[in-house]
Amino acid sequence: MPQGQPSVVPDDGLTTRQRRHRPLVIVHTGIGKGKSTAAFGLALRAWNQGWPIGVFQFVKSAKWKVGEERALRVLGDSGEGGTVAWHKMGEGWSWVQRDAQLDNAGKAREGWEQVKRDLAAETYRLYVLDEFAYPMHWGWVDTDEVVEVLRSRPGTQHVVITGRNAPEKLVACADLVTDMSKVKHPMDAGQKGQRGIEW
Repeated sequence: MPQGQPSVVPDDGLTTRQRRHRPLVIVHTGIGKGKSTAAFGLALRAWNQGWPIGVFQFVKSAKWKVGEERALRVLGDSGEGGTVAWHKMGEGWSWVQRDAQLDNAGKAREGWEQVKRDLAAETYRLYVLDEFAYPMHWGWVDTDEVVEVLRSRPGTQHVVITGRNAPEKLVACADLVTDMSKVKHPMDAGQKGQRGIEW
């Protein structure tokens, strides 16, 4: 196991072992590419540990064929690591294009209600709430409620949330926050997304 020396040891009454196994809230935000990719990398580690994994994709359509979904489903069905359940909550709406005819706000709220039920039941050890920062940012899901549910979740459930514009209250509540910045991106030169890189 990697060893490191923390810069601060909190006076919380926990032993080093207890603190090491404390469940985390992780946020990947910012305008750079790689937020979801990093979250799915965590899912691979969780699968290897034998943890049950719940992926909740907010915003992305059930029609989209996402490479990570196929890979994690195959791994989850292999019987060698953890199980993987995949839930798609959106109808194809993204931060790039809005469609008023799609009920993404309703789908996001339904998805959040399912996450709350699963957290209460301790269904998974790792939750990937992909692009969940957007429904909070747009006001579809109440950030205060999300923070309260995450703070009071039982057991040893880790939660990773991705998406641009993560609300400040979520960032403050999180244990680990990474802000992905952009230095260069092919889209800046007019190149659209491509297989194997974006999906």
